[in-house]
Order: sequence, then C-alpha cells, then structure tokens
Amino acid sequence: MDRVQLSPDLELSRLVYGLWRIGDDADTSPKHVEAKVEACLAQGITTMDNADIYGGYTAEAIFGAALKASPSLRDRIEIVTKCGIVAPAGRHSAVRGKHYDTSAEHINASVEASLRDMATDHVDLLLIHRPDPFMDPDVTGPALDALVTSGKVRAVGVSNFRPHDFSLLQSSMESPLVTNQIEISLLVADAFTNGDLAYLQERAIAPMAWSPLAGGSLFKPENRSLLAILERIGTEQGVDATAVAIAWLLAHPAKILPVLGTNNLDRIGKIGDAAKVTVDRQTWFDLYTAALGKPVP
Repeated sequence: MDRVQLSPDLELSRLVYGLWRIGDDADTSPKHVEAKVEACLAQGITTMDNADIYGGYTAEAIFGAALKASPSLRDRIEIVTKCGIVAPAGRHSAVRGKHYDTSAEHINASVEASLRDMATDHVDLLLIHRPDPFMDPDVTGPALDALVTSGKVRAVGVSNFRPHDFSLLQSSMESPLVTNQIEISLLVADAFTNGDLAYLQERAIAPMAWSPLAGGSLFKPENRSLLAILERIGTEQGVDATAVAIAWLLAHPAKILPVLGTNNLDRIGKIGDAAKVTVDRQTWFDLYTAALGKPVP
C-alpha cells in the first residue's frame, strides 16, 4: 500500500478506513472492531478516520474499547479525528441546537475527550470538522498550535473548508495545516474545477476524500450507464466496480486519500483492490464524462 507524507513526521496510508458508521453495526464488541482493523492492516491500510460526533459522540469510545482490549494495535495505526461540531446528542445533549465551536476551550475539551475515549496519549491528525462562521482565527490557530507543541496532536488540518477558510485559519498559525478532507467522488466532482483541489495542489497539500462512493449513489439505477463502465473496467482488471471508482480518485495527481467506511468484513477485505487498478488519462476522462453526462467543453 502506498503512503503519503503529510508532514515531516506524519505519513498516512493512501487508503483510509472510515469509522463514521462503526456504531451502526449490530456487533460493536472490541473483538469485532479489532477484526475490522486487522482486515485493514492485512492490506497495508493503517490510517483510521474518526470524529467526536460520529455515532452521536459514541464512535471514539467504541473504537477505544478495541484499543484497550488490544493495546498493541495503537502502535500499528494512525488515528485521525475531528472536532468542532456541537449537536444535541451524547455529551452535548443539553445544547439548544446544532452549532459549531472552534474556541480554544472547546477544541481542548474535545481533544481530551478523544484521548480518553480512544485510550491513547495522542492523536496523529486532528481536523476542524466544518468551517465555523463565528471562528476567530487568532484564537483557533494558536489553540491548534499549542496542541501540536504539547504532543497531544501530531499534526492538524481541516475538513470541508473552502480555500478562503483554509487561508484565514493558516494565517494565524505556526503549524502547517496538512490536509483538507472534502467530499469528492465521481458524482461529486466539483473540487476538480472549483479551485478546491487546485489550491491544495499549488501548496503540495494532499487532500482526503470523504464519501468517495457518493454514499452508495453510484449504484442507483439512474447511474446505470456510469456503473456499466465501472463494471467493464473492473472485469478487465479483475476487481469490482467499487475498486475502479476509488482508483479513479487515486489516479489524480493531487494524491487524494479516499476514506472508505463499511462494517462488512468481506468488503473491508477488498478495500485494497483499488490500488491494483490502472486508470490512464483516457480512462479517467471516460469515467469523468460519463459522470457528468456530457463531454467536457
């Protein structure tokens, strides 16, 4: 499995396992969660993507229970987590309504909760989950810097930020923002033309891609023509259509890191198939134009 260097002392596996729905599984036992991690590690997938809000603020603890039961797992993985969304659930059930909080107090409290819930003394990568329209960069930036200096967080980045949001936060920081995790897939391909990827490429910052299969929409009847191309390429290369859709992202020179989440052990065992697929320029545009539903201009 290829790896991507995000900072001098942090590299992630090119494919990332997403824990968004870990709490939705019928079996959330430490043993079953460990089996998922081991299925990833067998393919060289070492990076686990989490967030405080996932599962109504339960996903980190579910994952942490597996790390407590098998402490040696921690040294074999990188943990990504996120903070900044406050919703009326779990430990924030008393709040009046969903909002964002990028204050130093909230970020620090969130990190302490993440460390406790995931039974670890550090997070490898912390992301601000959403742009906060009430953010004070002169508060948020130094708070993130301090976490890096403390060693509680190895590196920091953002998620769902536009270039101007990214620049604003970075302007008040000493530590580099090492990634932006944004939605990218064949069906949500705006980032290729709206400046989001260009901004990151210009700065040699590798993006992460959430929902790289468009939440399963790729496999709906209305996308049958696109799926047919994915299936044809998959048949030619000995993989399924899912692997081809992910390989389309991997082929891009921006060094995109797709985040894939599934609770099915068989599907987890096939995530690495995407790295086996060859997507040349013409094939990339075949898929792109099929997704657009029209030729490029």
